[in-house]
Amino acid sequence: MFAGMLALAASAPTIAAEKYLPSVETNAPPKEPFIAFDKIEFADIALKPPFAGQKANEAAREKIQANFTTRITPMSVALDSRPARRDPPRVLLVEPSIEKIKYIGTGARIWAGPMAGSSQVLMKLKITDKETGDVIAEPEFYQHASAWGAAYSRNDQDMLSRITDLMSAYLSNNLEKAVGGRTGAEGLKD
Repeated sequence: MFAGMLALAASAPTIAAEKYLPSVETNAPPKEPFIAFDKIEFADIALKPPFAGQKANEAAREKIQANFTTRITPMSVALDSRPARRDPPRVLLVEPSIEKIKYIGTGARIWAGPMAGSSQVLMKLKITDKETGDVIAEPEFYQHASAWGAAYSRNDQDMLSRITDLMSAYLSNNLEKAVGGRTGAEGLKD
């Protein structure tokens, strides 16, 4: 067991040094405000390979999904309750995906503490016109929890809430007017 912890400690600096930053510092505005659509549909959050299938990452995806669903439900109800202006209704499709993630679960954080490294997540929303497939926007979002801070607090779990705050803010801020939004990586460098 001690040898395993040493191996973990030896690999932690390499893992922690890799950052999953978004390709842009600020998300561009969508091609049009989301209010131009009659309805909105949300796909379940996808977890991209090679991150899929890892227990901690899958647990993080489930927590992000629950947080995101709670935050976007009011917007969904508001858009879907309006009478459609077209027949068939124009539908905005939002497909969230976890592009990259390193999530330190509670067990690993208890046993290895800061040696387990930092948690981080990079997500993307692919927002399209469902009928035409036209991409309306593809914003990216980033959050992290430092190894030392997470060792003494709930930073790993709080990171999962913060990422959903960023995504839901982008959706609500671009509802009436196309303005873009934060990535969560403002001021961070490679």
